[in-house]
Order: sequence, then C-alpha cells, then structure tokens
Amino acid sequence: MERKDDILNIYAKEVEDIKDAGLFKGEAPFVSPQGARVKMEDGRELLCMCANNYLGLGDNPRLIEAAKRTYDEKGYGVASVRFICGTQDIHKKLEKKISDFLGTDDTILYSSCFDANGGLFETLLTADDAVISDELNHASIIDGVRLCKAKRFRYKNNNMEDLEAQLKAADEAGARIKLIATDGVFSMDGIICNLKGVCDLADKYHALVMVDDSHAVGFVGKTGRGTPEYCGVQGRVDIITGTLGKALGGASGGYTSGRKEIIDLLRQRSRPYLFSNSLAPAIAGASIELFDMLDESTKLRDHLEEVTAYYRKKLVDNGFDIIPGTHPCVPVMLYDEKTAAEFAKRMMDKGVYVVAFSYPVVPKGKARIRTQVCASHTKEDIDFIVQCFKEVREEMKAE
Repeated sequence: MERKDDILNIYAKEVEDIKDAGLFKGEAPFVSPQGARVKMEDGRELLCMCANNYLGLGDNPRLIEAAKRTYDEKGYGVASVRFICGTQDIHKKLEKKISDFLGTDDTILYSSCFDANGGLFETLLTADDAVISDELNHASIIDGVRLCKAKRFRYKNNNMEDLEAQLKAADEAGARIKLIATDGVFSMDGIICNLKGVCDLADKYHALVMVDDSHAVGFVGKTGRGTPEYCGVQGRVDIITGTLGKALGGASGGYTSGRKEIIDLLRQRSRPYLFSNSLAPAIAGASIELFDMLDESTKLRDHLEEVTAYYRKKLVDNGFDIIPGTHPCVPVMLYDEKTAAEFAKRMMDKGVYVVAFSYPVVPKGKARIRTQVCASHTKEDIDFIVQCFKEVREEMKAE
C-alpha cells in the first residue's frame, strides 16, 4: 500500500509532466473589472482578447446598478434550493424573460450551464433511449451524457451524413427516444452548427434536438436570439441550454429552455436543480435588466459583428492561419503546444492578454491562441492586436 507522501508525489509528477509538455495552464490575475482592457496586479494595462465577454457587459454600469438594487431589495442569498424556500419572484420573472426572448414554452435556472447540461440527460433518457452527440461537443455535454444510461452514438463534427447514419443505427438498436445533442457554436473553432440540417434530420427520424447555445445567445442572429435564429429554425429546437456567464453579463448562472413537458420534468428530477443553491438574487436581478437591454436595441451585437469581420480579414490578409467563419471566437492556429505557450507569453509582454489553448482543451497537435472579440473593442484595438501578432511571429522566426 502506498504511503500518503508517495501518493502525493504521483500527483506532483503528473503536474511536472504537464509543464514539461508545454500544457500547463496558469492564471494571470487582474485587479480591474472585466473589460476591453484589464489592469494587472503589477499595474500594467492589457488589451483583453480572450474573454467570453462578447457584448462587453462585464463592467456595464446599468447592470451593476441593477445588481446593487437587487442586493438592497432581495438580500445577498437565499440559502436554499428552489423547491424548499429558494424561489423569489425574480427567479420566476427571469425564467419568463428568457423564455420570451428565445421563443420557448418555459425555462429553468441553474447555477451554471455546466449544471444545466449535467442535469439534463439522466433526467430525460433511460437505457431504452439513445443520445446522438457531435464529436466536438462541450465537456459539459459529454459529462452529462456519461451520467445517463442511454445508448450513445457519436457523429463527426457538423457532418449531416454521419448524423443520419447514427440516427439509423439508433433506430436499429431499438431506441425509444432519440435525442440529438449539439453545441450551437463549437467555441474552440468558432464554427456555427448547421442547425437546419440537424432539425431536418430530427424531423425525418422523429428525434428531439438539444442545443447548447452558450456562445451564441445575445449576439448570434439578427436580433441575438442565437443559432436557431441564425439558421432559421426558431421553434424547431426542443431544448436550449445556455449561460448567463458569457455574453449575457458575464457573471454566472445557466438555464435550460424549451418544451413545457421537458421543463416540468426537469423541475421534478434534475439533480443539479434539486440539490444546488438557487441563483444569487443579484445575478437574477441584473439579468432581468440585461434582457430589457437586448429588447431595446441590437447596437452592441451589430458593432460586434462589424468589428469581428474587420479582425478576421486583417488576420487573413497578414497571413495568419485562422479557421474561417463569422463568429467572434477566432482561433489563431499554431499547432505546436510549446510554440503556442511562448507566443501567448510574448503577446502578454506586448500588452495583449491572450492564452494558449492546448490539450486537453483541444486535441494534441492543434494548439492555438483563441482570440475573442467583444463589443467594447474598437477597430484601433484590432489594429493593435494584429500588429502585436505580426511582431511576435517575426521575433520567433528570427530565433
């Protein structure tokens, strides 16, 4: 039997191996609010190009004021799960706001979208059923599927031919219920799902459709209703999961929105909902304000769309390898893990906050710097980051 020190040494060596492979993921704390620029502990101000702060609302005064007001009116926390004594009127109001915005029957709130996905599949599916999942789905979908007893089928990313083959295989396996699960946006690559193709196949094979739209709601689609709007399939998606922690204010919280029958069952059986504390009142109150803002104007998402197009073109024109698309997630592909880590470090030294993405976040040999545009960026900011990319590239070539 191993002694405790020996056991701990096993873990320590594993961390050292991660560092040696260039895969270590550190943290670079900043002292300011999240924004287009952030102030570091050493006083430097960096242009932030790696936040999920798509609409630039992480430091929005209107949302901050709404949160402060909610603290005064509703307190700091409810200290309970929803079905005991953890439901305030603002939780129900926010659920209705989300449903109205997405055009769904009902919505259920969670502490995070990871929890929403974690509590979905085991509630809806049994060993008699099947889940057909895109190979590049988010880790939370993968983990959620692992918790259920349904038969599992995986199809190649965004490949409708393979999806149809897996639907046929599920039928041949005698599946009672078939649920297709996909990201709305595959955020490591910035690829938008072919949701029309998914819905067409779902209709043909009588399957349900689940979409995690965390990297879309608020800014993808002409009015920011996400990939169902972008792909012209609003009303055809049965389940939409998402987060309040990215474009929608950037704090925390998640939700599942969709058919009434499904949401009703989740309230009764979904374990993260039944056994996790309710969403903090201040986040609920600020999120209600947020959806009012989205209903008032599309100015932020319109600017984001324009600046993203400008950024993508500048990168391509300057010879950088990016994955084509229109989404504000723009991966600059470097492939080698150690190269990506060094590249990110030098970008930070030049005043741009970026992070190298490597295994297990992306496959081995697919390391990259995933940059992300937000609505608070200007074209001058874009010019600056592209210039820094060029300088680092030349420096590393010369060595």
